[in-house]
Amino acid sequence: MTQLASKPSDSSRSVQGGPFIEVQGLVKKFPVRGGVLNRVVANVHAVTDVSFVIPRGQTLGVVGESGCGKSTLGKMVIRLLEPTAGSVSIEGHAITNLNHHEMMAIRRRMQIIFQDPYSSLNPRLTVRSLLKEAIAFHGIVGPDEMEDYIDQLIKTVGMRPESKDKFPHEFSGGQRQRLGIARALALKPEFIVADEPVSALDVSIQAQVLNLMKDLKRDLGLTMLFISHDLKVVEFFCDRVMVMYLGRLVEEIACEDLREHASHPYTRALLGANPIDDPADRKPLVVLEGDVPSPLNPPPGCPFAGRCPEVVDRCHQEMPPLQVTAEGRSIACWQRQQ
Repeated sequence: MTQLASKPSDSSRSVQGGPFIEVQGLVKKFPVRGGVLNRVVANVHAVTDVSFVIPRGQTLGVVGESGCGKSTLGKMVIRLLEPTAGSVSIEGHAITNLNHHEMMAIRRRMQIIFQDPYSSLNPRLTVRSLLKEAIAFHGIVGPDEMEDYIDQLIKTVGMRPESKDKFPHEFSGGQRQRLGIARALALKPEFIVADEPVSALDVSIQAQVLNLMKDLKRDLGLTMLFISHDLKVVEFFCDRVMVMYLGRLVEEIACEDLREHASHPYTRALLGANPIDDPADRKPLVVLEGDVPSPLNPPPGCPFAGRCPEVVDRCHQEMPPLQVTAEGRSIACWQRQQ
């Protein structure tokens, strides 16, 4: 039977755990047009100066409130959206300026699992057609091996091969998301962006899909960017977590240190808003007052200053730089850098 996927051979990969995805100074502005001549009158600052590295085989989580730029960031990393500025590299090779033809060789290595399983699958195609389309286009297997390969893909995500003759509307939300995962795996990728892959599912189904993804990540040696608004999910699934606010990176920390050592006021507020496992471990709730500033007109200084319980005058005037600590954490906060 055709092999679904395997960890990359030594000849095609960097040293295990070495940098695989490198992002430098990524920026995305969406123009807002208006007036009689439909000119650009403003810009929505979706992502501002975000940099990070994902070592091979690891998963970086991205968390933050809705509208903070998480999904925009993920789509730029795999060039579904073109960045306004900045660069993305795979194993040291920049892909930001590659043309369409040059990117085709990279597409097989990078895939995405979308958030909504109800809109990410073409309702007019059977599962067989959905999978076959990409597999045939990229020449993953030959025509004689196609059916076996599709059967194996479907079984890999915990479904029966007979499902391949059905249409997406005949499946539940959890089953559709499993098919979305199968589609992402069809090209034997090395890197996957998971854009809130369980947020649209029932809680009981979320655990099943997360466990499936964790097993696949381990067995196939995948590197991942995992986008979520749920810190509990990120703690379970990821190696490190990056916290974003209004398009900016405010803190990056290892998931195992998140509970005890996260220090940015926004990260602490997110942790306090999460349900707790033990009622006896209840801590005072930090309630953030005020509204998130408009990305059309970001304020000077720290974007979190208007809601921060520890704000000082300097926060309203200067944007704190992202500072790396001796423990390997990164934080952008004047109060934590004194």
